[in-house]
Amino acid sequence: MPAETTDYVMTVHGQHKHTVHDALPVAPGLVVLRMPATQSLNNPARWRIGHHSGLAIAEAVTRENALKGAAILADTGIDWTRDADTIKASLSPKGTTDLFTKLSAAWCDEPGSNYMPGDVSSNGIYTDADIEAAAQAAKEDGFNALQIMIAMSHTIPWMGLDTADFNQAHDRIVTAAGAE
Repeated sequence: MPAETTDYVMTVHGQHKHTVHDALPVAPGLVVLRMPATQSLNNPARWRIGHHSGLAIAEAVTRENALKGAAILADTGIDWTRDADTIKASLSPKGTTDLFTKLSAAWCDEPGSNYMPGDVSSNGIYTDADIEAAAQAAKEDGFNALQIMIAMSHTIPWMGLDTADFNQAHDRIVTAAGAE
């Protein structure tokens, strides 16, 4: 997989254009990108698999899962370098369903299918203040390390972290909370 990023012009709601400067080309015609903080504020799935046309193909809560989903798409035999209308026309409704069934193995969903109340655009990005607040809450609740991990796994910003980053944040919170 290429390590260099590229500028990617994504299409939002069919008409608005937004440039993302650090999209990762992962296969011919496909990129993985983090949704800009100003887009889809209620969507915890901050990672998109995009088509070269700018349209979103799928979304994931973590970067790891978006990359896995892109690999699944690359292995489908579909020529993603073709224009979006040609690809859409080649897929039957069953073909689209089958495609998203395959993507579900990597925890990828159709774009816009995830929702949480409030601004969750910071999912997957945390600060030292977030660590301190989570540690204080865990300490007040008397949570042990396992309970902290469970709580983190479905709350913002922790649920959007890739595995290594999640584990590092968990260790910091457990240590700061004095949990075992």
